[in-house]
Amino acid sequence: MSVPFPTAVVTGASRGFGRAIAAALVATGTNVVGIARGEQDLRAVHDELGDGFTPIAADATDEAFAEDTIRERRPSLLVLNAGATPHMAPVHQHTWETFSRSWQVDTRHAFVWTRAALREPLAPGSVVVAISSGAALSVGASPLSGGYAGANSTIRFIRAYAADESKRAGLGIRFVTLLPQLTPAAGVGAVGVTGYAARQGVDRDTFIEGIQPILIPEQVGKAVVEVATDPGSGPEYRISGAGLGPVS
Repeated sequence: MSVPFPTAVVTGASRGFGRAIAAALVATGTNVVGIARGEQDLRAVHDELGDGFTPIAADATDEAFAEDTIRERRPSLLVLNAGATPHMAPVHQHTWETFSRSWQVDTRHAFVWTRAALREPLAPGSVVVAISSGAALSVGASPLSGGYAGANSTIRFIRAYAADESKRAGLGIRFVTLLPQLTPAAGVGAVGVTGYAARQGVDRDTFIEGIQPILIPEQVGKAVVEVATDPGSGPEYRISGAGLGPVS
């Protein structure tokens, strides 16, 4: 049985969604290059997944690093999952630095890797899966997390622009965005759940009851494999504890 993607690069691979995505891909026989800032956490992932996982401690927003990695590793799948944990506060209690944190990490890294994928370019038939956020789908959905919703909405735009450029140039690269719902089972979501529970004046467990069924990282890993290996998959999907659904 052939391996769908001999080599994949996963950013933000040391924990949460990224770790689960790496595990799901390694299980298919894919060699995963996992990128994150935390060297110790990456080593723990390697200990768990074995030699199918190559850890690289680096800044995923580094443009030269992204270009070099694509050129040297020649992945046929990129999963852009890196992101900063937003500062949780109402808009008037942010500084520009805290408000723009998600723009400087989430959006910037998606732009850097998407640009590199088009410029190298990736081989025909390659796939780029960007992890955005369900917060990007509704105005006012994320009032405590500064620029998080806007930054992740821009990841959707980047995907659409890149898909159009791939088509115009005949590159044959497919671009897909996944938009996970808020979940306490991942790092960014766990912070968000605590913040929004307090904003609503309820305890954390009560808030969590209101967002059942809970999305778990393993579902995101499975979803990435599903959309990446299906040439007929659509450009965008919501993902919740109930599974994948199209973005209307």
